[in-house]
Amino acid sequence: MDDPRVKMQQSLKQAMVEKDAVRRDVLRMALSAVTQVEVDERRTLTPDEVAAVLQREVKTRREAIEEARKAGRDETAGVEASRLEILEAFLPRQLSRDEVKALAQDAVRQSGATSAKDMGKVMSILMPKVKGQADGRIVNEVVRELLNS
Repeated sequence: MDDPRVKMQQSLKQAMVEKDAVRRDVLRMALSAVTQVEVDERRTLTPDEVAAVLQREVKTRREAIEEARKAGRDETAGVEASRLEILEAFLPRQLSRDEVKALAQDAVRQSGATSAKDMGKVMSILMPKVKGQADGRIVNEVVRELLNS
């Protein structure tokens, strides 16, 4: 995997040259989050770990959009959506719900799961396959649907 940090730094420089304040600020925030984790853990993060930090930032943005919409603050939701779009550009391609479902069906067959009680077995097989490529909430929903049907 290519290091998303390098792409983000290049994009940050480009945003500064183009005077794109929103993009510049989002990239600074994301790079700052990566740096903070490195300082806290006193080590340099691998490209996969940088992607995981970006995933957390994306999740935060999605939650902020959801909360803003619930509160009727469409303008705030729009701002967060534009920030989310910028961050997602630096993540690996995300799997569609159908792709997650196909992988989940395979994991159910491998684990021999028959009910929702076996969800842990299925998730332990499935999550390493979709790490960084699918939102855990979507994976959880798909597995629940398969085991409850």
